[in-house]
Amino acid sequence: MSVRFRFRPALCAALAFVAALTPVLPAGAEPTSAAQGPPRLPRHLSARAWVVADADTGQVLAAHRPHQRLAPASTLKTLFALTVLPRFDSRMRHRVTSRDLAGIGSGSSRVGLRIGGTYRVEDLWRGTFLKSGNDAVRVLARMNGGWWHTARQMNAKSRALGARNTHVVSPDGYDARGQFSSAYDLTLFGREGLRNREFAYYARSAYGYFPTPRGWVRIDNTNRLLAGSHGVRRYPGIIGIKNGYTTKGGNTLVAAARRGGRTIIVTVLNPQSGARNGVYHEARALLDWGFAARGRVGPAGWLPKPSG
Repeated sequence: MSVRFRFRPALCAALAFVAALTPVLPAGAEPTSAAQGPPRLPRHLSARAWVVADADTGQVLAAHRPHQRLAPASTLKTLFALTVLPRFDSRMRHRVTSRDLAGIGSGSSRVGLRIGGTYRVEDLWRGTFLKSGNDAVRVLARMNGGWWHTARQMNAKSRALGARNTHVVSPDGYDARGQFSSAYDLTLFGREGLRNREFAYYARSAYGYFPTPRGWVRIDNTNRLLAGSHGVRRYPGIIGIKNGYTTKGGNTLVAAARRGGRTIIVTVLNPQSGARNGVYHEARALLDWGFAARGRVGPAGWLPKPSG
């Protein structure tokens, strides 16, 4: 039986009081004594919702509006991959038709599939994870039995995992009426995904190669903490997972990193500061805090036990 995360007002107030008296540790610093107390949470966090969790134990270290229902943008592709990835051999080939790409949203991110082209399933997943290609999601969903069938499967998968604030209408994460997820649920999906070898492989790939009529071309991951691009430094120990952007959802990110044998996972939804690359800066600060806080804060809640 899964245990849902709930606020503990008295605990949170006590931690906030102690944190206010505690100096900020340098990034990546390790505590020298439990008597130091918990580190101070990063300042200037503007995200509408966020979660920091220990991916190994499932302990939620800190959170802000973790169950608020928000547009997830392409971070919803984590749930899509959890649902569809096990269904096809990565070497399987598929010839793209016009019906495969019917209905794709205007302005959607694409990896560049062409009608009549033949692609391996692993090419489609690389396009999904690295370039957030909604065209690749459309093809995989059609192979899986169709768009609405896939959405229903994703909803069933989310419930089975213990997610209670996710409803899928558009499997690629494109804005759709009635579609939502939460920082808690997306953290859960990211943690579950890292347990799958193929998911983890695609999620951590900074770049890959994709077939075109002119030959293989390099594609870079749009997750800037992973690729180290557009003025954002690669985060030490980063292992993925998925970023996104839509008009309604703003910038969204599920990111995980591993240091000293521990994995910290954070989800940041829709920063309001307006700062360039704000979602990456806030995620970086929360990852730093998560590593510094290990063993120094009590659980504010728990993620459900992994499936299987």
